[in-house]
Amino acid sequence: MSKSLMIQGTGSGTGKSLIVTALCRIFRDMGINVAPFKAQNMALNSYITGDGGEIGRAQALQAEAARIEPAVDMNPILLKASGDMGSQVIVHGKVHATMKAREYYAFKKNAWQAVKESFKRLSGKYELIVMEGAGSPAEINLMDVDIVNMAAAKYAKAPVILVGDIDKGGVFASLYGTVKLLGKDSRHIKAFIINKFRGDFGILKPGLEMIKAKTGKQVIGVLPYIKDIGLPEEDGLSLGQGARGRGQGAKEIKIVVVRLQYISNFTDFDPFLCEQDVELVYSSNPADIENADIVIIPGSKNTMKDFMLLKETFLDKSIKQAYSKGVQIIGMCGGYQMLGRKIYDPQNVESSHKKINGIGLLNIETSFEKNKTTCQTEAEILGLRDWGLGFSKEKTNPQSPTPNPKLRGYEIHMGESSGDIGLFRINRLSGLNSLNSLSRSDCLLDGSRNGNCWGTYLHGIFENDHFRRGIINNIRKQRGLPPVACTVRYAEIKDRAIDNLANVVRENIDLNYIKKVIGI
Repeated sequence: MSKSLMIQGTGSGTGKSLIVTALCRIFRDMGINVAPFKAQNMALNSYITGDGGEIGRAQALQAEAARIEPAVDMNPILLKASGDMGSQVIVHGKVHATMKAREYYAFKKNAWQAVKESFKRLSGKYELIVMEGAGSPAEINLMDVDIVNMAAAKYAKAPVILVGDIDKGGVFASLYGTVKLLGKDSRHIKAFIINKFRGDFGILKPGLEMIKAKTGKQVIGVLPYIKDIGLPEEDGLSLGQGARGRGQGAKEIKIVVVRLQYISNFTDFDPFLCEQDVELVYSSNPADIENADIVIIPGSKNTMKDFMLLKETFLDKSIKQAYSKGVQIIGMCGGYQMLGRKIYDPQNVESSHKKINGIGLLNIETSFEKNKTTCQTEAEILGLRDWGLGFSKEKTNPQSPTPNPKLRGYEIHMGESSGDIGLFRINRLSGLNSLNSLSRSDCLLDGSRNGNCWGTYLHGIFENDHFRRGIINNIRKQRGLPPVACTVRYAEIKDRAIDNLANVVRENIDLNYIKKVIGI
């Protein structure tokens, strides 16, 4: 068995995921073969592994930090809330069922077996497993069915570091209360970390001494508040803060992502934050939508319900109005489905509605199926002249346009769309496809376009640097602005951000103490 360490929090949003990310990079830089592990994650941001399995996006980022390929064993249970239908339960990367809360609690014994199987496999491959808890370990109503906090720590024989968020207030009460509510299980907590501190350390110091006196456990690190970490968020709590962007300079291009109730995989748009001329806004304000340069309808875990909410708030009319004004409209996955003429749900996969009319900007129809398409994909852009992105079919000389790039991305969707399909020619590199897709004549084509509106099932395509810059430069051209050279390398920026985060953690925690409790 490998060594293990677990990071738990006094609640959600304390920074557990990012601390695990940092520790994975720190230990990897020490030459230790390390892997992340979260027994159960509840998130709408997910990632598709090389073998077509679906895991939480946070665990994929942690794997990147460890410089290893993400694998389903790093997140054996993934819950994706879908409103009234309950949550989609994904076990070992594959959809098991959609369950209400009580149904899932009854399923916990099976889930626990899956957790143990995954941890055992990881332990056989890696020297160190850095584990992440979920929410708080002191939820007294859930302790008897716990599979992600102390139950997982005890199974792995992992010492626990408890993280508290001082920015929320009441950090010492939350640390003390967690210890007391855990009772005998509190012995597994070896130390505390206080996160998101911004203030005078001298004022904080007496509190550190008092919490040690009251609990017998020391604070081994005080991490500063980092305004912009530059890494993908695990959930959508921060998306209601309006405009987002990094760096200085004029933000000449405004991109508005429609804020959906069940928004999923919104990290698709993080690469735009690295572009100096782009302002990225998450909004449900009609004025923002109608006055944007680009409007993106993102993915949704409940396309039917989110679209009906759009209609109730008349945002579908705002999107049509923006389209009529020449604004570029982009639909990603669920947003792509909404832009079509009709959506069918004959088996009530997402809702009790059998059919709804879509926005109607794309000549497609979508039917939901119980089988889920999950795969990594390589795509070739079709109809380059219509795109106006500055790409050519081949590069003939140094002054010619950039050759048509192969776009890497991944698919995660329950629906299959038909109609005017043919924006991309795709090659499914791995993974699982819905049963009917392989027999369809258009199974190797994706996406649809109608003038200044287009949509696709492909997640992650904006991480392709030349494609993303081409989209922006096309808008700049329409506005009479000069093009901007493609100099942003998103993968490199993200990797540097992981290094920066690791440096902050390394400088502000007692790493020797952590190594000691792990036994390395």
